[in-house]
Amino acid sequence: MKKPLILVSNDDGISSKGIRTLVEVMKELGEVIVVAPDGPQSGMGHAITIGNTLRLEETDIFGDVTAYECSGTPADCVKIAKHFVLRDRRPDLVVSGINHGSNTSISVLYSGTMSAAIEAAIEGMPAIGFSLCDYSSDADFNHTREHIKKIAETVLKKGLAKGVALNVNFPAKQKEKIKGIKICRQARAKWQEEFDQRYDPRGRRYFWLAGNFVNFDKGEDNDEWSIANNYVSVVPCQFDLTAHHAISLLNDEWEI
Repeated sequence: MKKPLILVSNDDGISSKGIRTLVEVMKELGEVIVVAPDGPQSGMGHAITIGNTLRLEETDIFGDVTAYECSGTPADCVKIAKHFVLRDRRPDLVVSGINHGSNTSISVLYSGTMSAAIEAAIEGMPAIGFSLCDYSSDADFNHTREHIKKIAETVLKKGLAKGVALNVNFPAKQKEKIKGIKICRQARAKWQEEFDQRYDPRGRRYFWLAGNFVNFDKGEDNDEWSIANNYVSVVPCQFDLTAHHAISLLNDEWEI
């Protein structure tokens, strides 16, 4: 049988430990092509490059796996993979990650990892973004392999609803094994942000964005609860941001 074609990208850059782990797992499932940023692109959201040129260079960083490093964002990587690298070939699956850090709750809006997956979903390709709730550059990803393979195999076999990408988050490695996988919703939470104002040696002002994550959600059916209780969280996401429930309210209440 013909092997599935799997496109791999990320936002931490092509040399990160997370993407290397993801490539190793995907090689067990099919033919792998990598198109990933040439450096860190965390927090880029769904940004695309329109005011500058894009650079694309082939690299042997993964040995026998065909791989390219791109100067653009994660969304750029998926676009250039579809239109140039793969040309007439269509991936059976697009995976992004494994991100060094959580992409639960509101963080999905800022996530470069998920932007690659959402970009693939826009193009009608089944896609998954994988993240580990450990920000260390040398994080241990070994406990994620079994579940990544299971989730990816299931998507290859069963497919996904049109326009849907999966946001998968793993708890950091603990003494106890992961309890299982929870299909859940995005938690109602946000960052309470602060700007740390400082001055450089020339007296010019600059800022560092800081803040604390606050979870307002008391439910047990969301991604934050799942991670806190040592489950893998799987949230189906879509690119349609329409607040459908508000349309009838606006039609009823607005006199325009």
